[in-house]
Amino acid sequence: MRVALLTEGGYPYVGGEGRLWCDRLVRGLGQHEFDVYALSRDERQEARGWVGLPPQVARVRTAPLWTADDRALRSAGPHGGRGRRARRRFTECFGELADVVCRGGAGGAGREAAPEAGSGHVADRFANALYGLAELARDEGGLVGALRSEAAVRALESACRAPGALRAARTARVCDLLVAAGLIERALRPLSLDWYDDDALGAADLCHAASGGPAALPGLLARHFAGVPLLVTEYGVQLRAHHLAAGDMDLSAPARALLASFHGLLAAEVYGQAVLVTPGNTHARRWQERCGADRAKLRTVYPGMESGRFSEIGERGYDDLGAAHRTLLWVGRVEPAKDLISLLHAFAEVRREEPKARLRIVGAPAEGREAVDYLAQCRALAAQLFPDEAEGAHAVGDNPVSFEEVGGPELPDLADAYAAGAVVVLSSVVEGFPISLVEAMFCGRATVSTDVGAVVEVIGGTGLVVPPRNPRALAEACVALLRDPTRCARLGAAARARALELFTVEQNVAAFRGIYLEIVSHCPVRRDALDEAGEPVPFAHPAEAYVPGRWAAAVGPHQVDEREQLKGAVV
Repeated sequence: MRVALLTEGGYPYVGGEGRLWCDRLVRGLGQHEFDVYALSRDERQEARGWVGLPPQVARVRTAPLWTADDRALRSAGPHGGRGRRARRRFTECFGELADVVCRGGAGGAGREAAPEAGSGHVADRFANALYGLAELARDEGGLVGALRSEAAVRALESACRAPGALRAARTARVCDLLVAAGLIERALRPLSLDWYDDDALGAADLCHAASGGPAALPGLLARHFAGVPLLVTEYGVQLRAHHLAAGDMDLSAPARALLASFHGLLAAEVYGQAVLVTPGNTHARRWQERCGADRAKLRTVYPGMESGRFSEIGERGYDDLGAAHRTLLWVGRVEPAKDLISLLHAFAEVRREEPKARLRIVGAPAEGREAVDYLAQCRALAAQLFPDEAEGAHAVGDNPVSFEEVGGPELPDLADAYAAGAVVVLSSVVEGFPISLVEAMFCGRATVSTDVGAVVEVIGGTGLVVPPRNPRALAEACVALLRDPTRCARLGAAARARALELFTVEQNVAAFRGIYLEIVSHCPVRRDALDEAGEPVPFAHPAEAYVPGRWAAAVGPHQVDEREQLKGAVV
């Protein structure tokens, strides 16, 4: 079948979010043909280029969310010299969308992005406005300029001043409205793309969005214009990511309220129109249900991770651990959400109980000013808490805390990092799917983790879990495991068995292989799909669509004679 893979800031870009699981999925389903439709987030991402693509990727089409062509801003859309009718259509559609957004999705004054945003009349109004804008964009060649125009800002302002608007929205100033209009236009940028013709998304048998939000919007339009079924996978809920990012953007309260309402409504529409939604864990599933997803459409599919690189260490377990049997290990990206400050304070208590304990912090190279500053803060705290011992007591520089990166002489590979510790620690205050914990489980290591995100679901009783921001509890759990090697080995073996059963690439690919066939068998795309020899493409018209009875009634206006029915039936 022909699968359109929809991404935002991810595959096929180097270092993109979700790049690894998308790449493993595409390579694992070599019997299908993939078209990748990718939205990039910034200029740096585009400059770094793409990863190597397998032959089953037939084509890649990209579009930027981070910028818009100046000429497009001046001329694209009905407010760039187009006719009066187009301007009127835009004013009506965007005015309707702005009114729903400014009411917070629930229609009640003062409510903030209520969870029932996707229900009933509100959902219909938002959907009608969204698809009305999409049809106008297709007819007029885009809406980039219109969505950033004075008319759009006026529509937002009028909706903010109307009775029933959000309390925060009523106080919006012009500068707040300009910011909100610009960010809404960025999220709606896919409306202006030329991806929806019969030789693009309209030719796909299935659209698979690698996240919600803007990535899934092309899938919504492909469904609207061509009836292509939509599958949405979220390993990190896009709406949750938006709320977290909004806090870092220093937005005003009115702008935050408007954007939260808009993204909540978009999430509800995505979940409502998707044939199936596959969260990566129960934590994500709860978010999706809260945002309006139908429980009957939800099916958890854990992300697949490569286990082979850790197999040797996992099989060896705690044998020949040597001096590392008193070493705590932390692996991940150094950033405030990982709360290494609490980990360092916890380790100070561990050292009082176990003077020979060590802590190795293995992090990816810091990127961005915030990460660099946080790493410097952690190093300064470590130097304050654990100054080097007096010369002669230990080797020079023998500090119990070390900050390291994979790729050096001591840790040439990530697997070597896990081999160098007895207990792997996760100290995060915010976490989605904890990749470092799964890697530790593949290696057969005991773990101590904070109870955040999907941690408890992933661990499943094979490690110790403590409250976040509680250095004393974290220290007590670490000491308990360091003093009981037998318990460590037992927990590590159980963790490895669990990870190999649930979190491998093979189980992930097998799950999506079945899901693809299930969706296409129930949602055939009604179009003439022929190969180069003029033969019908398998699954374009599933066999059951030609069986007399209620299945055949779904064929609609597309009629075929008896010979073509027999020819097109594929078993």
